[in-house]
Amino acid sequence: MDAQPGKGLGKSMIVGAWVLLLALLTLFFSRVLEQRENPNSQPMGSVSAQGIREVELVRNSQGHYVATGAINGHPVVFLVDTGATDVALSERLARRLGLEKQGGGFSHTANGVVAVWQTTLDRVSLGVIELRNVRASILPDLKPADQVLLGMSFLKRLEIEQKGNRLILRLVP
Repeated sequence: MDAQPGKGLGKSMIVGAWVLLLALLTLFFSRVLEQRENPNSQPMGSVSAQGIREVELVRNSQGHYVATGAINGHPVVFLVDTGATDVALSERLARRLGLEKQGGGFSHTANGVVAVWQTTLDRVSLGVIELRNVRASILPDLKPADQVLLGMSFLKRLEIEQKGNRLILRLVP
């Protein structure tokens, strides 16, 4: 028997449609998961007539405040950590941002004693809030390596208010 003309083309189109559908579903669900992990990918902010800068963050599905911001103009993902003395970032991320290591030492962390280096961040931005000359620690094995702990060297310059699942950060002039 001879194959019917166009039958192979029909099968190829069905397979192509399924591949396209799976790719679209993967893209959609990866965005949903990313939104659950970082609901503050574009932090909301405002500036009052008195010059008070305010950013409101929403908790993620694990109960943490995660937000996209910037260090020296480079986009980063922050995890707000009031238990961290400094802004803390991995050695890999520090290298990528071109940060210089200064004064090495050891620090007590939730994971035990670790080697650290100090550095100063020229600018740290979160929404409409930007601070200059922020002390930071570089840790060789901070995980996840692409996330920055937004510690007290940044947060102590702000007013912090928590309401339900929201964290309000204010920079008062």
